[in-house]
Amino acid sequence: MFHSFKPSVRTIAAAAMLAGLCGIAMAEPLAYPQKVVTLITHSSPGGGSDVFLRQLTRYLEKQIAATFIVENVQGGSGAKAMARLASAPADGTVFYATTPTYIYTSLLSSPEATYKDLQPVVNFFTDSEVIYTAAGSPYQTLADVIAHAKSERGKWGAANPASLERQAAEQLKTAAGVEAAIVSHDGGGDMMINVLNGTLDIGIGEIAELRAQLEGKQIRLLATFNPERLPGFPDVPTVRESGFDVSVQKFRGLAAPKGLPNEIAAIWDKAAQATLADPGYRTSYETESLVANFIDHTAYPAFVDQFAEKTAAFLKSSGVIQ
Repeated sequence: MFHSFKPSVRTIAAAAMLAGLCGIAMAEPLAYPQKVVTLITHSSPGGGSDVFLRQLTRYLEKQIAATFIVENVQGGSGAKAMARLASAPADGTVFYATTPTYIYTSLLSSPEATYKDLQPVVNFFTDSEVIYTAAGSPYQTLADVIAHAKSERGKWGAANPASLERQAAEQLKTAAGVEAAIVSHDGGGDMMINVLNGTLDIGIGEIAELRAQLEGKQIRLLATFNPERLPGFPDVPTVRESGFDVSVQKFRGLAAPKGLPNEIAAIWDKAAQATLADPGYRTSYETESLVANFIDHTAYPAFVDQFAEKTAAFLKSSGVIQ
């Protein structure tokens, strides 16, 4: 026999409260002028930006009525990816995952397109750079790594030459007064292999790309370049606490071809805020030690320009560029 259900006032109130708390995530996806959106990264599969985009798309599709595709465009430390974006139509179909790499590449080389040829749209995160070693390595602290580098030089792994990881490694070398060899890699996966097999003493990377090895206890963290300790890893000291005055953080956002209409950029502002507020996504990105840092399309260009100016000043002061 069919019985109708008449909700109580308490049930209705509870449902209303839940809807209020989760309203952003429960809302209908925002209308969008394109059916398919391609998100480009210069990272190899499994690298930090690749992982960021693939996790992000799972939640973006709740907020924007489109299908998202991740495209890996490797080569030239981001130069090929920037050129791919710069030549794409400014209609909301193609975006590029912005990190400090595209600033460094623009300043250190002469790519076909630079960060100035792209339009910063929205920033999602500030994420953490960490120093890690193989679980079976003899290095228990960052001081052990530095001591080895002083006696036998040592080998450190970083991402491509134009990455923030590479610059963090160079700054650490200077602060520690060592001449360790820094070996560049196109992606975090290749570097991980070389750390695990002992070819490298340490690697510099992000929690997101290290998660599987951390959970499998194949690696251990020695320090973070963050200004403060990571909430998820309170026992891991900062590089500064370890005695070396270096601190860096990476931004993560999206850029479009120049000329993206404001009405499309505004959709991304709303979608980014809603995505960051999604409880499921929040759990995911906090697990990866990502810090939500929303910057909308009106403020993000100035943020990127300021980062570029500071980076150029550092590279000039260190004699890397004239």
